[in-house]
Amino acid sequence: MKYLYPFLLFILLLNFSCNRTSAVQEVADSKDSVVVNDRITNQLGETLVPRANEDLSKWKEYENVDEFMLKFYNVSSMEALSYAQELADLVKLMKDTIRIEKLNELSVIARFNVLHNETLRLADMTEISSIKKEEVKEEVGRILELYAALNSKINTIYKTEDVQNSLEIDTEVPVKIEDKRENDEYRRMYNGVNKSTKRIIQ
Repeated sequence: MKYLYPFLLFILLLNFSCNRTSAVQEVADSKDSVVVNDRITNQLGETLVPRANEDLSKWKEYENVDEFMLKFYNVSSMEALSYAQELADLVKLMKDTIRIEKLNELSVIARFNVLHNETLRLADMTEISSIKKEEVKEEVGRILELYAALNSKINTIYKTEDVQNSLEIDTEVPVKIEDKRENDEYRRMYNGVNKSTKRIIQ
């Protein structure tokens, strides 16, 4: 009988220890789940064709934006907000220093301006204490879409020039080959940006 009480006490302590370990593990798993769910992940957008990439590699301001933009393909909401102002500054510097003459046209400049406006909008979100993670995620996705649309337009310009050169057209004015699908896609995104901006202003 005298050995029964110590034995029961030992069983109770062992059971309590196992339950505590299980509870700690559940809390740890829960924290890990929160961290994973907070990540904003996006697929890599359109990259430049080889000849465009070669030309733009000499444009330091574009290269800085391109490198910094990689951070936003897998980022947490807090990280996205902490990077926002630096991204806006880099995009402004890029759009103010267009060093490739063939890109200094209205359709490209418009894309630079829209991209810059959206990066400023993300930077403004850092000042809103009640901002939701979903809103940050949506804005990051919009910025990446606009950046992909910018690269797509740059690619179209270079592809058009390649087609013109292969046809050996003797003209001083480049032949414009409009990519209707690319233009329609950009208009759709641009209209979406305008509508969401109006909602916020209201």
